[in-house]
Amino acid sequence: MCHVIVTCRSMLWTLLSIVVAFAELIAFMSADWLIGRAKPSGSEEVDNRTGGQQEPYRPTLGIYGRCTRIPHMQFSRRDTLCGPYAENFSEIASGFWQATAIFLAMGIMILCTVAFVSVFTMCVQSIMKKSIFNVCGLLQGIAGLFLILGLILYPAGWGCQKAISYCGPYASAYKLGDCSLGWAFYTAIGGTVLTFICAVFSAQAEIATSSDKVQEEIEEGKNLICLL
Repeated sequence: MCHVIVTCRSMLWTLLSIVVAFAELIAFMSADWLIGRAKPSGSEEVDNRTGGQQEPYRPTLGIYGRCTRIPHMQFSRRDTLCGPYAENFSEIASGFWQATAIFLAMGIMILCTVAFVSVFTMCVQSIMKKSIFNVCGLLQGIAGLFLILGLILYPAGWGCQKAISYCGPYASAYKLGDCSLGWAFYTAIGGTVLTFICAVFSAQAEIATSSDKVQEEIEEGKNLICLL
């Protein structure tokens, strides 16, 4: 018989697992890893909304995508165009970024799998006599290691030609040049930290769902058990 067990710690672990997976996925897909040096708008271009000259803009560069602004022939304004600069994996600007993409993708796949499984931990707490929380916690720890490897290798690719075109001639491995780090990079770091927190917190979720109080309510014949 399926016993639905909900505790504060197990629910918090589930929510954190889902948030971490989405945060890492969004960061990976974003082009806001590097913010390039400012590029001035042409003196002849005027912002239709304000009537004044447009402010300089800063293009952004991701692992496999980029965002820039292009002028429209029929309008005197600039619109942002975002999309992948690499049509296939081999066209990613740097070998280090290719490795980063592989490690991040592997970590994100594990996190998404754990996030999916975590939803069912309210009803299924063990698989083959092993705690599903402990198994998921171990997988999250492995995913965190993949994410760390990807984030360590990413700055080594700042010396590639693509990054230099955005960050200036002084850009090199682990040196940003005229660029700055975008929100996607910090989101990936924050998600990595939370991944390890989830891995540790999974043990608390397991303890909460197998406590004596839970066992007492199961023995009383309750199928829905909610504990603070």
